[in-house]
Amino acid sequence: MRPRLRSLVAAAVAVLLPSAVLGQAPPAAADGVVVGGQPVRIDDSPWTVALTSRKRFGDERSGQFCAGVLVSREAVLTAAHCLAEETLGVHWSKVGDLAVVAGRGDLTSTAGKEFGIERVWVNPDYDSWTNAGDVAVLYLDRPAATGRSLRLAAKPDDPVYEPGSPARVYGWGETRGDAGYPTTLHAADIEVLPDAVCERAYPGSSEGRYAAESMVCAGLMRGGRDACQGDSGGPLVVRGRLVGLVSWGQGCGEKGRPGVYTRISAAVATVRDAAGSGEPS
Repeated sequence: MRPRLRSLVAAAVAVLLPSAVLGQAPPAAADGVVVGGQPVRIDDSPWTVALTSRKRFGDERSGQFCAGVLVSREAVLTAAHCLAEETLGVHWSKVGDLAVVAGRGDLTSTAGKEFGIERVWVNPDYDSWTNAGDVAVLYLDRPAATGRSLRLAAKPDDPVYEPGSPARVYGWGETRGDAGYPTTLHAADIEVLPDAVCERAYPGSSEGRYAAESMVCAGLMRGGRDACQGDSGGPLVVRGRLVGLVSWGQGCGEKGRPGVYTRISAAVATVRDAAGSGEPS
């Protein structure tokens, strides 16, 4: 979630809940769209998936509220804050129609497949104040098609993390930073930036604190291209590998305010450690 909307999302959900109870589905309260990007074909990035709940966010755009990345036939990585009560209005376990939609670039269509969620693991060490540890795993109720998962940049010293590496971010979030949500998948070409850029931009406040060991700084120094509200949990890809998940930032595409992404090498280590201790379950 982009910090500038942290309280607004919670307020919107609280206001909309009464109409949902009456059977009138609320409009999508997503938290991130690609700014400065262009439409792309879902067949070219089949590992980009939408997280949906029509009961919480309405039928428009398939109920999309976040994005995720298919990393195996049964597992999707996303941002921990996508499963937070602040985003959903209730604990994720009470969202009966929580689903993953794969192969649907146009969210108004019926293309692709919808998967139920068999179980969820949310990083227990996720810190909503600093935004550290922003990762969760969704386990699908049945296997997805082969050839649709994305390789992980799991090694901390992988060259794909080097500043200047061309990157691309995907999502269905805002395209102009003005609550204008598209129905089709978009992508923006950006680059991995030096950690020092985000350390200066986010030294520590209510917006969050940039921590290089668990986060990746990406965007353009001049601004103009970025993830935005509704893109959370979506993939940051460098040379065909997943290096980050859309996590947070201030504004969308603003000069001097790059996007901050969950570092995949750190996220993989966290999930593996949890699995070794009997979690995720």
